[in-house]
Amino acid sequence: MNIKQSLISLDIKGKPNHTKQYKTRRIINWLPLGLTYAFLYMARYNLTVSKNALGNLMSKEDFGIIFAAGTITYAFSFLINGPLTDKFGGKKSILAGAAGAAIMNILMGFFLYGILSLGWNFNLTLLFSILYSMNMYFQSFGAVAIVKVNSSWFHVKERGVFGGIFGILISLGLYFAFDWSQIVVNVVEKINPQNPQYWYVFWIPAFILVFWFVLDVFIIRDNPSQAGYEDFDTGDASSGDNSSFSLPDVIRKIFTNRVIIIVGLIEFCTGVLRNGVMHWFPIYAKEQVSTATEFAGSWSFWLNNWGLLLMIAGASGGMLAGWMSDKFFGSRRAPVAGILYSALLLATIGMVFTIGNNPWGLGILVFIISIAVIGTHGMLSGTATMDFGGRKSAGTAVGLIDGLVYLGTGVQSLSLGFITSKNWNYWPVFLIPFAILGIYFTRLIWNAFPKGKSAGH
Repeated sequence: MNIKQSLISLDIKGKPNHTKQYKTRRIINWLPLGLTYAFLYMARYNLTVSKNALGNLMSKEDFGIIFAAGTITYAFSFLINGPLTDKFGGKKSILAGAAGAAIMNILMGFFLYGILSLGWNFNLTLLFSILYSMNMYFQSFGAVAIVKVNSSWFHVKERGVFGGIFGILISLGLYFAFDWSQIVVNVVEKINPQNPQYWYVFWIPAFILVFWFVLDVFIIRDNPSQAGYEDFDTGDASSGDNSSFSLPDVIRKIFTNRVIIIVGLIEFCTGVLRNGVMHWFPIYAKEQVSTATEFAGSWSFWLNNWGLLLMIAGASGGMLAGWMSDKFFGSRRAPVAGILYSALLLATIGMVFTIGNNPWGLGILVFIISIAVIGTHGMLSGTATMDFGGRKSAGTAVGLIDGLVYLGTGVQSLSLGFITSKNWNYWPVFLIPFAILGIYFTRLIWNAFPKGKSAGH
């Protein structure tokens, strides 16, 4: 294979000037990878849409238990999947994630078909807790894979932009998960109102993942040299490290890195806040519509367009965070996270005063929270993990960070499943302390920037 030039030069700020051909091949590489990741979201958060469709068959407490079982499984999967990805590469990881999640969604749809149409007498909460946990194990390969692959394709000075791209991919996934899944529900209810075929909420994303699995096999490459371009020094924590892969060294490097640990603590709070709003707001809106209040029409607007609004929030938050990091803070990530967390705290406090009979006020506030929290998540899980883990340890780093995100998700799922069954007014009160903690942790690493061995470290 003839190796083509990928990097022309570095400008005075250290930002790389790539060849046009390399940039084109990089887009071709991350686009199917990113869309596979986005559709993994559809095969993950379709559970929330199915909860609203199934009504009393899946209560709020049942949903909280099932979702918590899956997210806690996801949280601890990084212990296995992060190092596996560093050893075998991101391409194999995204293929494993897509295939495994597709199979688990097919099984969830199959058993739901049996329960709804054939009268199978299964404990839905127990059955779905098991299957959804297995789904989430495979789902955990997704973020690890996308960060691992792109850590070899993007220089540290370009990764603010990648953080924005990561946020857009997340927001696309949320749009697919909430709005496309809701369209499926609406269609099956219209076709057969007496016995809607809700299992298609799980089968359709499974079939989409199979399509992307096949495409990924032929297109994705772990690093530029596998695509015919020269590899280059990405300027992150692996810069100047020419040693071979060693699992004990990778684990020691990640678990003794103060910055990564603090990023993980911030992202634990992000997990509580992101999913504490993203999943419970449509459930709350659905309840308000069902009670036929004078604001039912307004609540329906937020409910029916939640995925689209999350996509707009995520795309704008992701690009804003990436632009601010590279433009104003010299590619440092913590200051952006701190600013977004401050906006998030104010909006969460505002929820206390708008919950109840103010659908537009509450909706706007949770929209602001979504902008801030998805922007933060893309910046830290998608970008800081590459920076401070380095391309050699990116899988383990993002596994730890994303694992803590979902550990936080599990905490909020169990907590809010119980709390909202008692009184919705305690919902924002539960979230506020985590916003305060997030701001505190960002201050601890405000000036952190990765330094590799080539920099004398």
